Amino acid sequence: MALTMMSTRKLNSGQEMPVLGLGVFQTPAGKVTREAVKFALKVGYRHVDTASVYGNEEDVGRGVKESGVPREKVFVTTKLWNTDHGYDSALSACEKSLRRLGLGYIDLYLIHWPVPELRKETWKALEELQRRGSCRAIGVSNYTIRHLSELGSSEAVPAVDQVEFNPFLYQAELLRFCDDRGIQLEAYSPLTRAKKLRHPVILEVARRYSKSPAQVMIRWGLQHGLVVIPKSTRPERIRENGEVFDFEISSADMSRLDGLSEDLHTVWDPTDEP
Repeated sequence: MALTMMSTRKLNSGQEMPVLGLGVFQTPAGKVTREAVKFALKVGYRHVDTASVYGNEEDVGRGVKESGVPREKVFVTTKLWNTDHGYDSALSACEKSLRRLGLGYIDLYLIHWPVPELRKETWKALEELQRRGSCRAIGVSNYTIRHLSELGSSEAVPAVDQVEFNPFLYQAELLRFCDDRGIQLEAYSPLTRAKKLRHPVILEVARRYSKSPAQVMIRWGLQHGLVVIPKSTRPERIRENGEVFDFEISSADMSRLDGLSEDLHTVWDPTDEP
């Protein structure tokens, strides 16, 4: 699989989405976020993922602008929070995110969580935002197959479903479902929030390739065709997380890593969300 830092996945909306991104979940607003974004862009990242609920959209936008990388070269994702569901509320929330980011448009706008009763109405608002050009692509986050199936009659198919995904939460059925429908699956918390970095199998595979456990887990996701967004604020970790394009995990080792799945949710579990 000939992947590089510049590799992208073509979305069903036509946009090219970089396969590796910087996540800023729980990254403090202010200088910490700005410097993390600037450093990531300096070492070759071209994709940053934020959300309105993270409270750091403004600093993501400033980091992009201060990086010196042209706006059109950076893919920026943000998300609509639960309290902003509903048609008019979603339109208003997106405009607020646009103002905070200050980047002119949003590359990918996601519904952050499948809020009951209102999510279909909210999706119609996202379709309108895409028509207006406010968002170049639209998608969802934390959607299961059941939630995605609700949108089958909608005008637009989600471009992306961003979910927790790693060797310990290998959602193979969801991946097949999305692949069959042209929905790009994106992995957050690809490193299990460090809970499984010392697992014996991870350590063994990492030694075999002279790579870190984190690099193995990120590469595993990339080889499954995912977009992967590891989070860090430390320059050395941001750089390390990007150094995953000079090796390939064998099919035998991929199978071993697949077999680690234990339905481990470290953030949210949307399975029973009505």
